[in-house]
Amino acid sequence: MDVQTKNNYTFVSVNAYSFEKFKLEWKALTSNHLVLEISENLNIDDAIISLLLIIAEDLNRKGMSFVTIKSSVNIDDFPENINIVPTLQEAEDMIEMESIERDLGF
Repeated sequence: MDVQTKNNYTFVSVNAYSFEKFKLEWKALTSNHLVLEISENLNIDDAIISLLLIIAEDLNRKGMSFVTIKSSVNIDDFPENINIVPTLQEAEDMIEMESIERDLGF
């Protein structure tokens, strides 16, 4: 698991081997917006989707964004309240858009 603190978010990169560590430590990473990059060797199942929903709801309550990066994914397989994008640039854009929405009261 690779964790980097950026200007306004925390970036976490996980693979099939480090995802278990992320599951145990994600709460310590939610003091800022969170971007989670999931490697291609990690298959997304219902348990992972459930965890992503919990994280998204937790950060949303705190007024922060949670964005998942996975390049080859069908976004229709994910619930609507999980932000999933294919690139880091789009994740940064999503954080900025959600910050603007919160400022405007949406």
